[in-house]
Amino acid sequence: MRKRLALALSLASAGSMVLLAAPADAAQGVTFTLTAGALNVSDPADTSLGSVATGTASVSSTLGNTTVTDARGALLGTWTASVTSTDFTTGAASADETIGKALVSYASGTATASSGTAVRVPGQATTLLAQDMSVSRTAFSATGVVGNNSTTWVPTVTVTIPSDSVAGTYSGTITHSVTGA
Repeated sequence: MRKRLALALSLASAGSMVLLAAPADAAQGVTFTLTAGALNVSDPADTSLGSVATGTASVSSTLGNTTVTDARGALLGTWTASVTSTDFTTGAASADETIGKALVSYASGTATASSGTAVRVPGQATTLLAQDMSVSRTAFSATGVVGNNSTTWVPTVTVTIPSDSVAGTYSGTITHSVTGA
């Protein structure tokens, strides 16, 4: 009987070793949050279109880099950059000292720089397609936006000068804004 008892203890010890040496599974869930950034438009500081003599039909110049920066991290998002203008005035802004915004035209031109994934569409790809600023106009738009992206363009502004406009330094404001989905 001693042999049987000794054999039984050996099997029990061997069985315990196998159980202690068996691998253990452990799982831990891991998450993180990726927060959306902002959708912004920026344009250069004040710009002069130049100087022309009275009787000149128009004055025209580029405004410099205008950029939409989209850091929302969107999946198939969109954005639209719009542009508006005020009237251009000098002196006391009388009728003869005002050039109405309908005589101001805007052409976005094509993108001069871009990053990220998006289908970009200029509002007015050439100066031949320029639109008057009597109402808000689309300067640029993007669809199919995936992740972060940016688009830069250099718009051209032309002011048609009425023959009865008086001499002076005319000023107005061109404003870009951007909305997105």
